[in-house]
Amino acid sequence: MKKKMISLSILAIAVVFSAGCGTTKAVTKQTDTQQDTTVQSEFKDAPKWVTTSQVEGGIAAVGIAKVGKAGMSFARTEALANGRNELARMMELKVKNMVKSFMNVTGVGNGEMVDRVSADVSKQVASQTLNGTTLRDSWASPKDNLYVLIVIDNELAKKSIKDQVETSFKNEQALWQEFKAKNGQDELDKEVNKLVESKK
Repeated sequence: MKKKMISLSILAIAVVFSAGCGTTKAVTKQTDTQQDTTVQSEFKDAPKWVTTSQVEGGIAAVGIAKVGKAGMSFARTEALANGRNELARMMELKVKNMVKSFMNVTGVGNGEMVDRVSADVSKQVASQTLNGTTLRDSWASPKDNLYVLIVIDNELAKKSIKDQVETSFKNEQALWQEFKAKNGQDELDKEVNKLVESKK
């Protein structure tokens, strides 16, 4: 009798467990479907830049803000600030990598100096990026989110980066002499072009 009761208990637990798993899978599937529908409705008729943040002739970022009780004007200001901050962050990361790559290629400076110049250049470029950006486009979604496209022109970005690299090198006299002696200008141009033309 005890064996029979134990067997029935195990069977009941197995049934409950399998039913619970089935419910979890069904709920998960339903949640995924709801999320897909929400995403589709959010980006219905959206311009391509909203999801790719890529444009011709410049480096771009997308800023987003909810249009709430404060109205469209407030949302636009918030979205612009978010977009500019994102663009500055992107430029800072790109420039840090570019400066390290360039200084490794030309063999200029030691590791500590590379890091110091890289940090200085990227900070200055990020600051100038905020001043050199333009609002290229904007779009309001069906879910009342405002998207703005913030762009910095390629040529302006190139000039900003090159000027800041050279200024930072000149602040380190030994590094500047080494830079000039190794004809690093051509390599700098190549690295800056690669950075600016990269869409990632």
